[in-house]
Amino acid sequence: MSRAWVAACGALLAAASWAAAPPTVIYAAHLIDGTGAAPRGAVAVEIQDGRIQAVAERSHYVASPTAHVIDLGAATLLPGLIDTHTHLFLQGEVPEEGGYDVQLLKHPQSFRAARAVVAARRALDQGFTTLRDLETEGAGYGDVGIKEAIEAGYIDGPRLYVATRSISTTGGYPLEGYAPEVTLPKGAQLIDGPVAARKAAREQLDNGADWIKVYMTHRSWLDKEGHLVTQPTLTLEELRAITDETHGWGRKVACHAYNGIGLQRALDGGCDTIEHGLEMTDAQIAQMKRQDLWYVPTLAVYYRDWDPAGTPDGERDRKRASVHEVTFRKALAAGVKIAFGTDMGGIPWNEPIAQEFTREVSLGMTPMQAIQSATTKAADLLGQSGDLGIVAPGALADLVAVNGDPTQDVTVLEHVSFVMKGGKVHRNDLHAVVGSTR
Repeated sequence: MSRAWVAACGALLAAASWAAAPPTVIYAAHLIDGTGAAPRGAVAVEIQDGRIQAVAERSHYVASPTAHVIDLGAATLLPGLIDTHTHLFLQGEVPEEGGYDVQLLKHPQSFRAARAVVAARRALDQGFTTLRDLETEGAGYGDVGIKEAIEAGYIDGPRLYVATRSISTTGGYPLEGYAPEVTLPKGAQLIDGPVAARKAAREQLDNGADWIKVYMTHRSWLDKEGHLVTQPTLTLEELRAITDETHGWGRKVACHAYNGIGLQRALDGGCDTIEHGLEMTDAQIAQMKRQDLWYVPTLAVYYRDWDPAGTPDGERDRKRASVHEVTFRKALAAGVKIAFGTDMGGIPWNEPIAQEFTREVSLGMTPMQAIQSATTKAADLLGQSGDLGIVAPGALADLVAVNGDPTQDVTVLEHVSFVMKGGKVHRNDLHAVVGSTR
């Protein structure tokens, strides 16, 4: 018996063993598949090798005798949720702990990375199986390392699309307000001029950035008439250098922009998504629609940590929220593409990520539209339509379940009880019946 023959037999046996791996079948009383279609009742979802193989009515489905069965009872099954604007390396800006500055000045990157691991786990626990993490806030390329550790199975966490350092200009990002002769770290990579802008994009892309994030606006205040004014940062030429380079790599650019000149430059300079977009004119909304751009409004974060009423900063905080509401409603009515994003990290990670759904619905989305913003719409923004954000054959088996009907009460999404990512159960608090059909 030759060694080659033995090796060939071993390979055939291994292949047969792999092919014979039993499927997992999930039964649920209700299904929201992410497409916007009406919820379905009593479904069976068959999963093999991390992907969905079939979605069928339970009464018409016959499971394999070897199938591993998970019966979720009366629960509602949904696609894994997607947050397209987070910051794993931020932990809320708690004034009594030193706010934003202490995270860059006193916490070593190893400490920040450890907390980012906890944040990633918390996101997955809450049913957010995918995040677009939009910069590390002074922690360099730490998000690339967290992503690699998740993909290698060393730690639990969502699928990550990372933006590494982000880009702004001199005078365009904290840390600020210290003696000018003291050199301090900055929360973003600062550039001046188109050549430096292109080089920064190349560096970040070369070091693992899936997206490039730019700051098109920075400080904001109210003028004498009470209008919101925001400092622009990158020039149009600087932004165009970044978008040209990034698009050449087959990747995209997310633009932080509040309003005014900076937001207009973002629209004119080739950005793919507008982050926050607090105040947009009718013409700017029409331009977003015409250019088929994405809007990630991050509503909930602008209702917290207001300075006292009657102070300049307090009045600015309230103005930001009020104009944001108007813009969101107009963008929704105009049919602008809207994806779910929270700015978690600006919001502490021990709070519900799903609080954003309530804000979306309060400002005019139907519950189903809000669900889509964090499923099929968010997947489309990421270029992952058909793989993420949907319960359908061929999609990755990222699934969550809740008790109750989120199309009637979106707050139930703040209490996810079952989480599966890539066919692997991460959390099961439903006391679901787990077993085999044998």
